[in-house]
Amino acid sequence: MTDNWKAFASAEPVLARTAEERFGQFTHHVLATLRKDGSPRTSGLEVRFLNGELWLGVMPGSLKALDLRRDPRCTLQANPGPGTGMGGGDVRISGRAVEVRDPETAKLYTDEVRPPDPSAFHLFRMELTEIVRTFIEDEKYLAVQLWKPGRPVRTTRRT
Repeated sequence: MTDNWKAFASAEPVLARTAEERFGQFTHHVLATLRKDGSPRTSGLEVRFLNGELWLGVMPGSLKALDLRRDPRCTLQANPGPGTGMGGGDVRISGRAVEVRDPETAKLYTDEVRPPDPSAFHLFRMELTEIVRTFIEDEKYLAVQLWKPGRPVRTTRRT
């Protein structure tokens, strides 16, 4: 079962807002994909939350684009930033990156994002399968929020 960003944000607006704010703190984040042999590959990229979707704009012919075309399963991790503060916690979004080839949809994206060459990139939208936020709560607990499609957010805490 998967969801797009709009469905997730509608069902869990507080966690969605927190994730958007966390990803909004920095431009570059980490994408984990699967290589042809099944081993993991991590690389940097920018993400956008636009028109109810979570978008990945990827350089043409890049290894991450080839990975996603072959196996769309991936995980995004918000840039932790400098130091150890991790304001907003550690946020990871897992799912499937679905390539968008429709010119009208791509134009909506390029009109908003304005990439250097609007005709030279791969555009993917995320179908969500899991969102995890790990953070320190009340300076006492390690708290983990977990969301999966069709289920409410579950929070666990430990000291």
